[in-house]
Amino acid sequence: MQEPPSKSIPPNDRPESAIVVRHATLADAPDIIRLVIALAEFERLPPPDEAARQRLIAAAFGPQPRFEIFLAEVEGQIAGYAFVFETYSTFLALPTLYLEDLFVLAEFRARRVGYALMKYCAQEALRRGCGRLDWIVLEWNRHAIDFYQRLGAQHLRDWLLYRLDRDGLEKLVTDSQGSGAGG
Repeated sequence: MQEPPSKSIPPNDRPESAIVVRHATLADAPDIIRLVIALAEFERLPPPDEAARQRLIAAAFGPQPRFEIFLAEVEGQIAGYAFVFETYSTFLALPTLYLEDLFVLAEFRARRVGYALMKYCAQEALRRGCGRLDWIVLEWNRHAIDFYQRLGAQHLRDWLLYRLDRDGLEKLVTDSQGSGAGG
């Protein structure tokens, strides 16, 4: 019996068989912190201090985890991560898996690690019965924007991101005059 001729697979269509994505455990804490620091360097932001690092690990692996971390490994080396948590859509009446961070170390980029992490997040969203997967991206991160568009993601132009930082939260809570209320 003859074997069928082998097909050449273009580089971007190769299976991610060498990439393993898994849920992080407490034993991964040093690698997680290393990746978070690398993300801060990439974004030119100050990395978390020691107290923030401890809070991050406690929030991920404490008795009531606030988020989950998926790690991507290439040939046994931690190459990237995705931080996710659930929100809820009142109109869909379904949970949403929110992707807080997706990061791949520079030496593993262009090896489909980001794709493997996104695919894993999508599979997890479907497994949980989520109606969608949401995230934000920095407007200067053209590589990420192009990547997400290749995946078929939609830029929601009608939605504006707003934030109250810690000072804003405290001011709102202690505002006895209701000076910020418009309705």
